[in-house]
This record gives sequence, C-alpha cells and structure tokens, in this order.
Amino acid sequence: MTAPVTVSVTRHVDPRHTTQMLAWMQAGTSMAERFDGFLGSGWVRPSVDSSDWHMLYRFADAESLAAWEASPQRAWWLEAAAGDVEEKRRERRTGIEGWFDEPATVEHLSVAAPSAPPRWKQMVVIFMGFFPLSLAVNFVVGHTPLVDWPLVPRVLVTIVVLTPLMTYVVLPWITRRMSWWLHR
Repeated sequence: MTAPVTVSVTRHVDPRHTTQMLAWMQAGTSMAERFDGFLGSGWVRPSVDSSDWHMLYRFADAESLAAWEASPQRAWWLEAAAGDVEEKRRERRTGIEGWFDEPATVEHLSVAAPSAPPRWKQMVVIFMGFFPLSLAVNFVVGHTPLVDWPLVPRVLVTIVVLTPLMTYVVLPWITRRMSWWLHR
C-alpha cells in the first residue's frame, strides 16, 4: 500500500526580498503541479513579521515525490533563489502525525487555516476508533491459538495488527465522520 507523503520545509527568507519570494514560491508550485502525483502545496508563516516561511507540499506516493525532488525543474527553481533563501529544516510525514497540527496563516491565500481541535476531543475520537477495534481484535485472538501464547508475543502480534488498521483505516474514517464535532 502506498501512502501520500507530505513534506514540510522551513526556509529563512531575507525580509527585503518578500515580493520576489512570493513570485518564486508561486513559480515552484506551478512547476510541481505539472508532475504526476502532485496533490497540493501551500506556504505558511508563524507571524507577519517572521522571516521563516514553511512550505508544505504533498504527493500521492514516495515515487512521485522522488521524481519531483530529482527533477531538473526543481533544481533550476531552487538555484533561482540561492542567496536569498536558506533551508533550515525538512520533514516528511506519511501517517497520522499531521492530523491535528497547530494552525498557521496561509500567506499566498491570506486566509486562516482551521484551528486544531481541543486535545480532549482528539482523545475522544481516537478512543471511539480504538476501543471497538481493540475489542474485535482481542475477541478474534481469544478464539485462536494465540490465546495460549505468552503475554509479550501475544500483545506484540495484536499491536502489529492494530497499528496499521488504526493509522490507515480507522482514524482517517472516524476523523472524517466526526469533523463536524472536532472543528465546531
């Protein structure tokens, strides 16, 4: 199973070149849009007076992302801002870690991103997915030869089954169904 990959890049931008950087950022997005598997991108800043800019871009899978990152178009684009932009940090995300990120302002759209739901609501939604899944897996394990295994290997097998189910099936499904409540 291939999973979408989100890349977060923090760049320091010389404040004297903000206008040029906005054009540079749009050019990079326009080029990336032409690549297979491109799912979207955006630029965010922690505050109006910050010289740090965060770029988020997403591709359908690691192979599509690798094609973009190895492309001559991207190399040319990065070289065009050499000296005005300094990359400070880069992260790749493929799982649930980005679901409840803190909000930021999207600079190229000038709109506020939705705020993260309160932690207690996140906990309730995760519980709503985890509890029935855990019951089902434990019920199945109780009716198989695994029930006679020692505790540590039995729990290990259970977690190996539960983790991908929670990450790729249950949590995406339940957060979509509960978004009306999470973000109310």
